[in-house]
Amino acid sequence: MKLPEIKILDEKNKLLHQQSKEVTFPLDKETIKLAKDTLKYLKMSQDEKVAEKYNIRAGMGMAFVQLGFLKRIFVIASENDDHTFDEYIVVNPKIISQSEELIYVGEGEGCLSVNREVEGIVPRYARITVQFYDINGNLQTIRVREDLSVAFQHEIDHLNGILFVDKIDKKNPYKNASKMREI
Repeated sequence: MKLPEIKILDEKNKLLHQQSKEVTFPLDKETIKLAKDTLKYLKMSQDEKVAEKYNIRAGMGMAFVQLGFLKRIFVIASENDDHTFDEYIVVNPKIISQSEELIYVGEGEGCLSVNREVEGIVPRYARITVQFYDINGNLQTIRVREDLSVAFQHEIDHLNGILFVDKIDKKNPYKNASKMREI
């Protein structure tokens, strides 16, 4: 299987700090193809042999802005224990509720646009409910938790021009860690 050719912008690119625009339906063929290619790329990146062969890092999600398109779309490929994937193509998402409980990724968040080690934690809600449109324009509502909640919040931040590194306290990278649960 051939790795789809997608170019991921680096954090130095100013586009990553711009707000993405809502999209209208129906989606054009190029947008649909890019969403499906990006899902395939993410799934392949999570296979150690493929990642090594193509010299790529594993990724779970990708916002269209990371590919150079200011569209409110992101995709997530979440690997299950049985090596199948839950796939999400999320268009025009809105968080409609969140838990009070905060969590953070113990080993630190990563991003395919941030090609360096980053120390610190990013506070995230343990559970969120998101309303969005699927690739066909159907309104969906999903409740996500733990890793998937972090991924959804990370990608929604991208759509709002925010990188995870922007959310880490520069003076105290582990600020308030004791008030959150590590995952």
